[in-house]
Amino acid sequence: MWGYYNPVRIHFGADGFDRAASLIAGRVYAVVTYDEPYFDGLVDRLAETAGVAGLRIDNIAPNPDFTMLSASCALLTDVSDNPEVIVAIGGGSVLDAAKVLAVGGNGFDAVREHLESNGAQQFLPARAIPLIVVPTTAGTGSEVTSWATVWDTEAKTKYSLARDDLYPTDAIVDPGLMHAMPRELTISTGLDALSHALESLWNVNANPISTNFAVAAAREVLQCLGLLAKDLGDSSLRNHMARAATMAGLAFSNTRTALAHSLSYPITLNYGVPHGIACSFTLPGVMRSSIGASAACDDALRRIFGNDLEAGVQHLADFLTELGVAADYGGLGIRDDEWRSWVDDAIDGERGRNFIGPRERVREVFF
Repeated sequence: MWGYYNPVRIHFGADGFDRAASLIAGRVYAVVTYDEPYFDGLVDRLAETAGVAGLRIDNIAPNPDFTMLSASCALLTDVSDNPEVIVAIGGGSVLDAAKVLAVGGNGFDAVREHLESNGAQQFLPARAIPLIVVPTTAGTGSEVTSWATVWDTEAKTKYSLARDDLYPTDAIVDPGLMHAMPRELTISTGLDALSHALESLWNVNANPISTNFAVAAAREVLQCLGLLAKDLGDSSLRNHMARAATMAGLAFSNTRTALAHSLSYPITLNYGVPHGIACSFTLPGVMRSSIGASAACDDALRRIFGNDLEAGVQHLADFLTELGVAADYGGLGIRDDEWRSWVDDAIDGERGRNFIGPRERVREVFF
């Protein structure tokens, strides 16, 4: 038995952002975004057709953590006219923060207790505020998932907030909004999309629909990201990467991620490595660890890399090297003892348990 579910209405294409006002449909809205001139322009553009937002929350930074989100939720609870819908405009951090705010009406302490108790404490609102999301990066896929990544940087812990009503009602994927992304961000977010695609293949929760999305997404990233890194103004390549990121999101929205992501969390928390880099530099090793564990996974990987999967591992490693990604943990400054500990912890972690490969094989490859 298998099933697939994703309720998000996707509006994809150039000038899609102009559709936002019709989706807001006269409701009181809060806008969540970055405090940067480019996003000021997008907020002003939205206000021209949808009216001025009832609340703007723009204290968002990469990897939203307890401190930042506490301040964000305080802004939400202090407003007199409660928003009927939240519009998130930005990268994955903005989209994740907006999902926290969607259930943050009782203050962030309620969210924190829910996360720290693994859902045992239920002081969150019964219903989340509806979400309309406008991703401005091609990578996280958060526009089509029902969870948000939340970081406790002080305790060096990562949490996942997950509820079915955190699926956005609508995702506006407008590749034209992504032209402002600099090269490093383009590469990092693109590799995040590749990681989502591949991680949903070597996954105990994989199904035929998620696999088809994943294969298409991975092929597109491998074909386009290197070219885009050399020509950031190419509209066609931006379009392909935006599509690939959304398809990767549709894949892992049903499987979640696996070992490469489990390995990435302590690397980001302890060394500040951008998420897309932290979860992608191990992909060749994870792929090698997966070969032979599942005929369905092997078949899917052949659709991406060709019949010789070991050659595919090398192709993937070369692809990352050409983008300037460190070939191993030493290139990121990680100590040997940390690495060994983190690999063992990752295998046993919640995402690591989604991985289809045997523990002994993982240790053989990475040690």
